[in-house]
Order: sequence, then C-alpha cells, then structure tokens
Amino acid sequence: MTFVQRDLPYGFDDLAPHLDRSVLEIHFTKHHSGYVSKLNAALENTELIDKQLCSLVADLSVVPEAKYAAVKKLAGQHYNHQLYWESLSPRGGGEPVGALGDAIVRDFGSYEAFRSQFSAAAASQFGSGWAWLSDNNGKLEVSSTGNEDTPLMTGAKPLLTLDVWEHAYYLQYQNRRPDFIEAFWNVLDWDAANTRFTS
Repeated sequence: MTFVQRDLPYGFDDLAPHLDRSVLEIHFTKHHSGYVSKLNAALENTELIDKQLCSLVADLSVVPEAKYAAVKKLAGQHYNHQLYWESLSPRGGGEPVGALGDAIVRDFGSYEAFRSQFSAAAASQFGSGWAWLSDNNGKLEVSSTGNEDTPLMTGAKPLLTLDVWEHAYYLQYQNRRPDFIEAFWNVLDWDAANTRFTS
C-alpha cells in the first residue's frame, strides 16, 4: 500500500471568489501532491507504508531515526493538508450549530470570541504554519503550529485548520494574510467539523 492524496471534495473553481482557482490548483497539485509522493518514497520497503496516516503522525516514535525528520515533515504536511481541504466547502460559512456550536459557546464564551481568537492565532503565526481548532480531552482550544506540526502530535483531536503558509494564499492575496483569513470564514465547512467533533 501507499499513502494516497484524496480528491478535493469540490472543484478548483468552487470556492471563488474567496479562494480562486490559481491558489487551489497549484496548492493541491504541486505542494500537497509533492508531500505525498515524497512520503511514499521515504517509506518505501518499510512496514510503515501500511500504517494509517493519523496513527503515523500521532506516534512518530515508530519511525527509524534515519527517516524521522523526513517522515515527520512529509506525513505531517500530508495530514494537515488533507484536513485543510476537508475544512472548506462551497456551501460553508456562517456560524456553527449543533454539538460543536454549543461547545464553542461553552469554551470560548461566544462564537465571536472564538472567531477573534482563531483569527489572531492565524495572523500571529510567524512564518509558515497552521491555525487550529481542536478537542483536547473534552475541551475545545485554539492553537497555532509551525511548519508541519499538528495538535495530533500532542494528543489533541484537530477539528479544523487554516493553512497560513504563503503558498496557501500568495497568488491571490500577496502579502495580505489578514484578508485571506477573513475569506476563510466564508468557506469554512462547519458541518464537517461538527462530524469530526461528534465522531
């Protein structure tokens, strides 16, 4: 077996005008695809090629020292990108409802307070990285990580993420990361995040 890049759950044009085709197509077909192919090459002829991606990222102690740095980078990037694509939808936006909506109000005080905290985490992440909403042992938390790191590596359950590497937005937004973050709220798939939260 090999690790597989899942198809996007929408077309390259479907998130416009918030995220346009040039951003999605290059991000998905060049950056993410490259991480997957390099991960498979790094794990070729090892038993790790048969592990579930979540299991591998959550427990990197199983990776031989000689391959550790490459596998951490590539598996982390594959996992993060996969979750990012599945955090977006042409029918996204609005406010969360259901169990996740209730939990956001419980743990942040209001949806507005959560949104402000998440946007700040995304905007203040220095250099390349990610902003996250995660379930950490029954309590929701916002965080940011650098490079390929993910809350999954520290035992939390990521529910949604925003990619703030420059390749995620530069073709459309240039250096205007705050505008990209604002656009994200129009395509955020709350239904998918709620499904992850309740499963």
